[in-house]
Amino acid sequence: MQANVGDKLLVRGRTVGHEDRIAEVLEVLGENGAPPYRVRFEDGHETLMSPGPDCVVRPHEPA
Repeated sequence: MQANVGDKLLVRGRTVGHEDRIAEVLEVLGENGAPPYRVRFEDGHETLMSPGPDCVVRPHEPA
């Protein structure tokens, strides 16, 4: 997986009752766009994340 600052990560809910979540990549800590990433979820929560196979990168779209 590769992501850049500003990209969105769509984290799929893995069990019934868990909704999909979206996080914005704030910082790329791996080499050449690789994880881990510092991200901010829509509710304002920030964390370090190494996404698994249930995650999709949505590239940043310039305004």
